[in-house]
Amino acid sequence: MNDGYVNRPIARRGFLAAAGFSCMAALTGCRSGERPPAADDRVQAKKGLVLAVEAVDHLVFGFSDLDSGIAWTENNLGVRAVFGGVHPGGGTRNALLSLGGRRYLEVIAPDPAQTGVIGRFGDLSGLTVPKLVTWASATDSVEEKTRLAQAAGYRVDGPIDGSRSRPDGKILSWRTLTIAGQSGGPVPFFIEWGAGSLHPAEDSPAGCSLEDLRFEHPQPDQLKTTLANLGIDAVVNIGSSPRLIATISSPKGRVTIS
Repeated sequence: MNDGYVNRPIARRGFLAAAGFSCMAALTGCRSGERPPAADDRVQAKKGLVLAVEAVDHLVFGFSDLDSGIAWTENNLGVRAVFGGVHPGGGTRNALLSLGGRRYLEVIAPDPAQTGVIGRFGDLSGLTVPKLVTWASATDSVEEKTRLAQAAGYRVDGPIDGSRSRPDGKILSWRTLTIAGQSGGPVPFFIEWGAGSLHPAEDSPAGCSLEDLRFEHPQPDQLKTTLANLGIDAVVNIGSSPRLIATISSPKGRVTIS
């Protein structure tokens, strides 16, 4: 496997002694010495808002090759993502693992059978290291989210119906809503799963849980306001470029991806 996808695990004793989590910047997108927030660092959601980590349906973790992405999860998280399926016309295929509850990690990569098709998350074939591309926020009503977004002055793409076949032949169906111009990055798309569709987290490999999700942005106040207008309370720090930072508890310890 290409070394660009290998994040050498840190021994538990080592990171406890260092009182924090250190990750390989060039391999995962994390900055050297960056520490995930402790439980008592977290803030309560503002009234009427949901904390970003609690709003997550799934994280979209991009790779240039799906087999490399699956191997990455096994080597770095200690849980091997299982093949999910293909997105016909979308140019991608995926593998999944549960992040606890109704949350999961979607490892996504180009589908070799759909050569030349560039999906909604851009040209993943050009990735040289893994990238946390964007995230999906769960909703019980895409229509309600549409009204909320439009009332706040945002243009939207959708609701759009989607589906794919599972390896067992069962069909998953969903509806999504995307804020116009925000098909990737810290502003999520919203997803409502179809009635009768098994949520992917329910039968994906278990063992990991999502501890935290926060963001960086050149204009942090603007991003924080956008998310709040969409019902989400988030920690947003200043950064040179938009960046998602997720902390996962795994059999290999706490792992930060971005």
